[in-house]
Amino acid sequence: MTLLRLALKSARFRRVSLLLTVLSIAISVTLLLGVDKTNKEAKSSLLNTVSETDLIVGARSGPTNLLLYSVFRVGNATNNVSWETYEELAAMEEIAWTVPISLGDSHRGFRVMGTTGDYFEHYRYGDKQPLTLKNGKQFDEVYDTVLGADVARSLGYSVGDKIVLSHGLVSADFADHKDKPFTVVGILEKTGTPVDRTVHVSLAGIEAIHIDWQGGARSAVQLDAQQALQFDLTPTSITAFMVGLENKAFTFRVQREINEYNDEPMSAIIPGATLAEFWRTISTIEQILFVISGFVLVAGLLGMLTTILSTLNERRREIAVLRAIGARAIHVVLLILLEILLVVFAGCVAGVAMLYGLLAVGRPIIADRFGVNLAYSWLDQTQLTILVSVILGAVLVGLIPAFIAYRRSLQDGLALKV
Repeated sequence: MTLLRLALKSARFRRVSLLLTVLSIAISVTLLLGVDKTNKEAKSSLLNTVSETDLIVGARSGPTNLLLYSVFRVGNATNNVSWETYEELAAMEEIAWTVPISLGDSHRGFRVMGTTGDYFEHYRYGDKQPLTLKNGKQFDEVYDTVLGADVARSLGYSVGDKIVLSHGLVSADFADHKDKPFTVVGILEKTGTPVDRTVHVSLAGIEAIHIDWQGGARSAVQLDAQQALQFDLTPTSITAFMVGLENKAFTFRVQREINEYNDEPMSAIIPGATLAEFWRTISTIEQILFVISGFVLVAGLLGMLTTILSTLNERRREIAVLRAIGARAIHVVLLILLEILLVVFAGCVAGVAMLYGLLAVGRPIIADRFGVNLAYSWLDQTQLTILVSVILGAVLVGLIPAFIAYRRSLQDGLALKV
């Protein structure tokens, strides 16, 4: 207890330099814990983007590419799946349900996805959570659209508004389907997935806006919205489709049958496995951030070492007095180490406080911009291990000034000239 009081009084005497050291360590701890927490939440959000979907099927392509364009609306398909092939595969006895997806158009920077009402019934994300409507209803008519939460918020849309889709991914006057506007009939609740940034329309709606287009350009004969409805709007092809099986035990068998389908080159992927593989591919970024945070921590500990070493000369008489009144050399070592422990412990506590403070401020912004929900939760085992490692590292670093103080305490006396 006496050593603790001495350490506290000594720290108070040098509070300015030690407070800066505490701040440096706190920032390092915040970075380390923040990188770990963000990594885990981002991974959880990624892996939970789609659940309860057993297979995703598209034209022959790499698994990652198929995953990116069908789930994350990133990139484009190498080819489409013919409607006849889709119907034949969907009729397999092992398949319980399918959700067709048609991509290729956009609206003011957001991807448009054509699908059916089965999408709202079968699509799941997170822990088997279904899609729910914040306002309005699902699309019923050809020119109805249901918007993701981010689309409605960013563009200020509400139920009843009219929107114009664009051919391709770039909005331009020559590519706009101005003659066939869509009516917003529903807005989905936020999901934290790519669904939030998607404009959903029916497959018939996709066909209707392209009824007078050929080869990526408008044909000479123009048809208005009502005229388009007079045609058969059954799609000729789709981009991909999601599959739910009667029994998950059929997964690998059905996947193999689709991959070996003779009439058309096809690829079937298991979303969970492909998502995990995709995460391993991009996890290098997380490792780099963690290494950078580690260097920041090392810089903080070296700063603490420099601060302690710079004060040893000033404290030689103080240590000599302690030795004169009966303190042993080991007491001097323990005093130095105790001061270091107090500084590092304060830095760790301040770092954790900064982490949760930043969470409180940045959580809604990150969820809104990136769709990653950083949950409030207690520190897990990995994060506690990080804190213990920081403290142990500080003790190891602190042995250097402690050893120097020990050597000097054996040599110095009251007659020391300073």
